[in-house]
Amino acid sequence: MTDQSPAPDGYHYALMRRAIDHLDARADAPPSLPELAAEMNLSPAHFQRIFSAWAGVSPKRFQQYLTLGHAKALLSERFTLLDTAHGTGLSGTGRLHDLFLRWEAMSPGDYARGGAGLRIAYDWRDGPFGEMLVMVTDRGICGLAFASEAGREATFADMAARWPAATFRADAAAVAAQAGALDTLSGEARLHILGGPFQIKVWEALMRIPSGHVTTYGEIASAIGNPRAVRAVGTAVGRNPVSWLIPCHRALRKSGGLGGYHWGLPVKRAMLAWEGARADADAPRRSA
Repeated sequence: MTDQSPAPDGYHYALMRRAIDHLDARADAPPSLPELAAEMNLSPAHFQRIFSAWAGVSPKRFQQYLTLGHAKALLSERFTLLDTAHGTGLSGTGRLHDLFLRWEAMSPGDYARGGAGLRIAYDWRDGPFGEMLVMVTDRGICGLAFASEAGREATFADMAARWPAATFRADAAAVAAQAGALDTLSGEARLHILGGPFQIKVWEALMRIPSGHVTTYGEIASAIGNPRAVRAVGTAVGRNPVSWLIPCHRALRKSGGLGGYHWGLPVKRAMLAWEGARADADAPRRSA
């Protein structure tokens, strides 16, 4: 068995994805650290080191965040009433960890024209949850998608279809100018979002869910003044064009089920586990 040298976050996520599958298969008898490391073809010490660097906690501690019961625990312990979150300043529009987000919607005319006249640059970048497709206009990030489940071709086709009349070009430099802050989760990122009025309301509500917390589709519907529109909210959540930055992964079913996720439930589980682990790890420092 040979250890692999330090690698970027996308490699770390690939390990986490394999670890999730292995933990699911062994749910009744969770593997030990040596067993899990062996499955990853790494030594226990190296596996623990890169795992802890990615997750912020040890593999043993992280296992609890990957269980299906974690979503239900989040609902009981970290459920966010969006009206309360807004009133107390617990707003995702403030910070995603250390990343400051400000955003604006494209005009209704842009929406009606399907992005006609928009020039969108794109690039494939490494991220903490695998390979990301990042799309930008000259005014900010307009698309963020994850390709680990669907692959590059399907992911790009999905995102490009949201702006059927726009023109696209591969341009790493243009993307870096708008999305460089994503690499370190620090600094300021601008979002330039295309959506209908109802979708925009749903996405604004999602941005009020703090990292490490969750809410329900029903709570989002109530927060935007349309409590019966739970199914329509779910559709709008799934159409979020900048996944993770607008945190649609923090929306759960009332039952505690994960619900859907446009880029694959394994990605959603990893995101919730990653945020939950880091929130717990940061709690002692905040209270000190």
